[in-house]
Amino acid sequence: MNVKELFSVTLILFSVIDIAGSIPILIDLQKKGLKIEALKASFIALVIMIAFLFFGESILHLFGVDVQSFAVAGALIILLLGIEMVLGVTLFKDSGDSKSGTIVPIAFPLIAGAGTMTTILALKAKYEALNIGAAIVINVLIVYLVLRSANWLGKKLGENGANVLRKIFGIVLIAIAIKLFKENVHFLRS
Repeated sequence: MNVKELFSVTLILFSVIDIAGSIPILIDLQKKGLKIEALKASFIALVIMIAFLFFGESILHLFGVDVQSFAVAGALIILLLGIEMVLGVTLFKDSGDSKSGTIVPIAFPLIAGAGTMTTILALKAKYEALNIGAAIVINVLIVYLVLRSANWLGKKLGENGANVLRKIFGIVLIAIAIKLFKENVHFLRS
């Protein structure tokens, strides 16, 4: 294990996962009455990311999907989440009687989304799998702490603070989606 590599990969994944930027989404989900199970969401995201570290490309190829197409699909989901936040509309309808946002949209695509998984695949080309796996675990621990604190953070921010943050991070999500789209759409044309 290389400490410098571990630090670099941890920071890269932290910026891509952007759990701090997801706080307004978490608050919004709670306002909609959805229950967030921090441990379950963190564990599911961990399993998804570790599985993608070792089997990601194989899984995508099994479905006949390349990494760039996967990233563009993830960009579209992130774009729609951002539009929901900025415009205050509901695009994602609750399916069935589920009152939990734990798996969708928290574990996937907010934590272990297309951007995260694409980044994990890109990191494999430069860093050791052990360092990437350790960085994933560190980030999931941070995610867990933020998820556990979402209710408290929502109370501290208040209604107006949460609304302002929701709009700002909605625009940031839209920008991330556009960046992901731009970086990957040119591969689709070839």
